Amino acid sequence: MNPYIEISGRKIGKDFPPLVIAEIGINHEGSLKTAFEMVDAAKRAGVEVVKHQTHIVADEMSGAAKSVVPGNADISIYEIMDRCSLNEEDEIELKKYVESKGMIFISTPFSRAAAERLEKMNVSAYKIGSGECNNYPLLEHIAKFGKPVILSTGMNTIESVAKAVAIFKKHNVQLALLHTTNLYPTPAKLVRFGAMTELHEAFPEQVFGLSDHTVSNHACFGAVALGASILERHFTDHMKRTGPDIVCSMDEKECENLITGSNLIWQMRGGIKEPAKEEQVTIDFAFATVCTIKSISKGDAFTMDNIWVKRPGTGEILAENFNNILGKKAINNIDVDQQLKLSDIE
Repeated sequence: MNPYIEISGRKIGKDFPPLVIAEIGINHEGSLKTAFEMVDAAKRAGVEVVKHQTHIVADEMSGAAKSVVPGNADISIYEIMDRCSLNEEDEIELKKYVESKGMIFISTPFSRAAAERLEKMNVSAYKIGSGECNNYPLLEHIAKFGKPVILSTGMNTIESVAKAVAIFKKHNVQLALLHTTNLYPTPAKLVRFGAMTELHEAFPEQVFGLSDHTVSNHACFGAVALGASILERHFTDHMKRTGPDIVCSMDEKECENLITGSNLIWQMRGGIKEPAKEEQVTIDFAFATVCTIKSISKGDAFTMDNIWVKRPGTGEILAENFNNILGKKAINNIDVDQQLKLSDIE
């Protein structure tokens, strides 16, 4: 069996349908009511895993963050996270609500305090964002919990990812790696499937996938064709919401299409270049076999004038063997328009 990880009984790997993670993240903008509405939409779309972001701003950022403005916003990252974070009580309620709908709740901790909160909430797995991929002290802290980890690797190199992988291996943590480009939205030319396959080749023992920030499902579909087992996109109940991540989010219908389409593409993967046994019904009529095009008498030589190749493919001598028959002699009288048999040939 290929490598896989397991989260709350859901096996994730090349041998299983791709897992689509709907990242609500901070799209609720700090409103538990809005978060619940997004969870309802995710359930209707067929989502298995809802991902949140756990921000405890005082532990996550220094005061310097108050002067850092992300490229997809017009206020500081400190202000954004302070406005959009849920307190512990609300996050507990969100987890309960997700699980009441039969879905799995996971979250990304952006600090040690956030990781501690999630562990106290008994989450079944951790999603770690690209910004924390080389935050080795935090990775060590999370690895000690022993829960499965899905690690985004955007903005990192194979060398820096290798250090993260080593930490989780040391603690025998189930690990999946996601290729990511951290631009919101990501232009098509910067998706870089080559980087995703390079990541997989460097760490063949790990499940791999794509955390996508483009504005459609195309990148995720391409990733599945290349072997990805996990697809993550930001999620909203409708695109009229406000917030920095809405532009690269999928709505309910788009999410449903991603789940259905990725499963179909997963079924299309693999195989070798040979006829499928199910194709025999087509082979029977589509292939050609050697037939007489004139009456042939015993002792006549087979020539281009008296034999040719015609459908169906139910005769004994396939068209590919036509040249091998030319020049040989008939040992029976054969009527016109008959499929040639081996027993007819000298």
